[in-house]
Amino acid sequence: MTLVLLDTNAYLRLAKRVRPAVGVKFGQKGYVLTIHKSVEDEVHRNPRLRATYPWFDGQEFASERMAKQVRLSDADKASIQAAQSVLHGWVLADPEPYTSGGRSPPGPTDCWLLALGQVKPAIVVTDDLGMHALAKDFGILVWHGYELLDKLRSAKVVDPPLIREIYEALETNGDLPKTWQEAKHTVFLKIFGPKAR
Repeated sequence: MTLVLLDTNAYLRLAKRVRPAVGVKFGQKGYVLTIHKSVEDEVHRNPRLRATYPWFDGQEFASERMAKQVRLSDADKASIQAAQSVLHGWVLADPEPYTSGGRSPPGPTDCWLLALGQVKPAIVVTDDLGMHALAKDFGILVWHGYELLDKLRSAKVVDPPLIREIYEALETNGDLPKTWQEAKHTVFLKIFGPKAR
């Protein structure tokens, strides 16, 4: 079994339409989608996210998240804390490489999630390019959201109409990352066709 850990944005982009979103086992490697309580906290702290994703606190979603959250022992927590401190220290020592394209560098929560991926181990799903850069420096496995969507498609968890619907919703919400835009006519070429010239 391989844990696949969704960050807040990855969860918000997929969970409403990919049902159930967490606790699902798929693919030949037995990937299991999971989230951590930090996702819950981040959405509840952020009025903009709560307004944009009103379904987040719906009973069905909330109980699914509670039931399928990744559980950590005290030893896990201590290891994650130590790894987070190393990752965050690394970013603070030289934030420049992580700020490409006007992004803010990975913060404590981002580093904590990557540390969790390192300790558990799990594949972290995030569209944050700063987190991808940091993960690469430390050999932590990360996927973009569209890569997860592609793997779900290969495992027949999602079908082309649903992928179209997810893309439409993200475009409508003004929440389609550049990486997803590029994947639309490469990774999902069979669904969307080639890019219009």
